[in-house]
Amino acid sequence: MTRKTVRIAMNGVTGRMGYRQHLVRSLLALRDQGGLALGDGTVLWPEPVLVGRRAPALEALAERHGLEHWTTDLDAVLADPSVDIYFDAQVTSAREEALRKAIAAGKHVYTEKPTATGLDGALELARLAAAAGVKHGVVQDKVFLPGLLKLKRLIDGGFFGRILSVRGEFGYWVFEGDWQEAQRPSWNYRAEDGGGIVVDMFPHWEYVLHELFGRVRSVQALAATHVPQRWDENGKPYDATADDAAYGVFELEGGVVAQINSSWAVRVHRDELVEFQVDGTEGSAVAGLRTCRVQHRSATPKPVWNPDVPATEVFRDQWQEVPDNGAFDNGFKAQWELFLKHVHADAPYHWDLLAGARGVQLAELGLRSSAEGRRLDVPEIQL
Repeated sequence: MTRKTVRIAMNGVTGRMGYRQHLVRSLLALRDQGGLALGDGTVLWPEPVLVGRRAPALEALAERHGLEHWTTDLDAVLADPSVDIYFDAQVTSAREEALRKAIAAGKHVYTEKPTATGLDGALELARLAAAAGVKHGVVQDKVFLPGLLKLKRLIDGGFFGRILSVRGEFGYWVFEGDWQEAQRPSWNYRAEDGGGIVVDMFPHWEYVLHELFGRVRSVQALAATHVPQRWDENGKPYDATADDAAYGVFELEGGVVAQINSSWAVRVHRDELVEFQVDGTEGSAVAGLRTCRVQHRSATPKPVWNPDVPATEVFRDQWQEVPDNGAFDNGFKAQWELFLKHVHADAPYHWDLLAGARGVQLAELGLRSSAEGRRLDVPEIQL
């Protein structure tokens, strides 16, 4: 075996997502398993270089995990020829400029989403990366979730017949921050800092719908700010200027209709924090983060509407659990493995900056739809 070190500049790992999912559960997990085998006798060994603005936080992370390299100087990292890949998990408003610098420095780039604050910027990043000849990827973790992998297995096996509709429910109550600490950073609720649930979640819904059911052809959305005042990390009140809930209807190619509610102002009364119900002529399924349940046409009960008597049926008991039929790894780690193989073994990979731009486009059109109160077409984009 030949071990090849891959140095990865990781910008934004002091944040919750960058730290937990990308550093600890992805790259450090790869190191714990001995690296990533390419199948030709080569094992890739990720070497994170922690990048950020807060030196004490970076130093503490490096010490906690036994990492040697950290810095607050992004330009110096990008000028270092030993750094192969630049990864970005910063706040949205800082991402586009950093990605531009990394592409100009000739680094392969892998990034959280949204890739930019607007479609023009997102498309320009994709064009710059293509012109520079660097490899590029965008995190699209939801399609690697066990529940959605099971759902895809059903779709590929023809379980649904003709798919009619998709209904999604996502969200939970994010505390305002006054009497209980908020679970999300305060910038998420300030539009001027790139916050908002449409900007955050519509890019997810674009690739989930696109990959599983078909391209989004139109969107009609209503965005709302249900909680107008919140308290920041220092206990100071601030005006929430970004939307904290969005209600969207998406028409997909082939005639499938998708409805997805997204909210940080909803209390959970479902089995998982996100669930998708798919109904087809031959069967239906409800998929969450990890589980998936089905009801086939042959086993569908015949409910009768009668509000004058108590319901005697336990509807959830009428569904069948889809078995795992395999082991499921952390979704972020699984996509990291694919991107590293793409960079170093030229393996196929289609979750690129153009795919990321489609997500930015849907968020932009969703906000515009809400502002104008009408349905908007979603045109195809290309470089």
